[in-house]
Amino acid sequence: MTGPDQVQDPEAHPSASAADGFAPVRRELVEEVGQAMAGSLNPRRSVLQLLDSLCPELADWVVVVLSNPRTGGLQLFGGNDVASMIKVSRRAVAGLALDRVLATGLTEVLHVALDGVEDGLGSLVPHQGLRDQAVALRPADVLGIGLTARGTTFGALIAVRGQGRGFGPDDIAVAEQVAARAALALDSARMYEQRARIASALQASLLPPDLPVVPGVDLGARYRPAMEQLDVGGDFYDVFGADDDWLVVLGDVCGKGVDAAVLTGRARQSLRTAAHFERDPAALLSALNAVFVEDISHRFITLVCLRVRPDADGTLSVGVAVAGHSAPILVRADGSVGEVAAEGTVLGVVPVADYETVTVRLEAGDRLVMYTDGVEEARGDDGFYGHARLVGLLRQYAGAAADVLCAAIEQDVVEYLDGRAHDDIAVLALGCTGVNT
Repeated sequence: MTGPDQVQDPEAHPSASAADGFAPVRRELVEEVGQAMAGSLNPRRSVLQLLDSLCPELADWVVVVLSNPRTGGLQLFGGNDVASMIKVSRRAVAGLALDRVLATGLTEVLHVALDGVEDGLGSLVPHQGLRDQAVALRPADVLGIGLTARGTTFGALIAVRGQGRGFGPDDIAVAEQVAARAALALDSARMYEQRARIASALQASLLPPDLPVVPGVDLGARYRPAMEQLDVGGDFYDVFGADDDWLVVLGDVCGKGVDAAVLTGRARQSLRTAAHFERDPAALLSALNAVFVEDISHRFITLVCLRVRPDADGTLSVGVAVAGHSAPILVRADGSVGEVAAEGTVLGVVPVADYETVTVRLEAGDRLVMYTDGVEEARGDDGFYGHARLVGLLRQYAGAAADVLCAAIEQDVVEYLDGRAHDDIAVLALGCTGVNT
């Protein structure tokens, strides 16, 4: 819909039409703009495609104005340099024609006299540098059209025609159709970008954390999600604490992908919160079970929880509790390998579950290795990778650093898979450095 023209000396520069010898804008331009913009979900690229499509057929000079949903300001694209972007505040357009366009979505047409060029442009172009560019065209008409999609006007298309080439009624009608088609494409691109930004932030919060430096403790980890393009999955680990009291957890949420990853985030946060009030691994697992037994997702979680405390003689005292998960494997510095005698019920299945904390003492060179079922259940030519194969590998790496152990496990499992699909894989190892803290 076209609003009232804002006229400055209309006799000096009447709007042109086909009868004046100027070709009207082709209606095919609407489809051409739609097709050009349909292939991109990048807002900046979509704007560039729009600007490239409109000059010079629709106008001699074009600027696209977009509101910034994060800052509330305006972004101006185009002018003489289509790749440029200028930021202005929304206050800079208060009371101007552009403000009306952004508020109502209606079209404004300014028929500008030669001696009022800058004043006329100032009503729709809120930046002096851009106005200076347009003034050089000695414009006859300045057209402002709202960019509206899903009931919201989020920007404007500002088009300027030079002297003797004004906008006729048919040209304005086509320009409004072009703007409507462009608005749909730009809105889709903006929505995609916003959702991608949110997804990226959420994904970063769900990724396994960097391992802290713990005095007297050697830490290493590896993580490989089933859906590697997502970088997140249902396996997780965490290490947190301070001074001489640390908690180490590794777990597996039923399922894969984003849904499972969201629940892993909840499990990690629940553990960190509970740890402010309780440090015993068995008690922590009982508390976590009470939380997740009422979870509406009906997913279950397996988990191994360790409490690590350095002793004065350089050894480590490690309390181990397990909830439906494979117990940690103890790799002694002398090459002996065995599984910690700990077991317990899966989290989130029964209303009340009791767990037991088993204490293990680590001396210099000893390692505890935790892993998710993506390791043992990795399928290769000979079936599952299996527990025996893992134990045999760890025996070869007795005395190796924790990170070396984790890297060796990941590499061996990946080679065994030989490109086959796999479940999420997480490995976490901790060892005693023998250093008196």
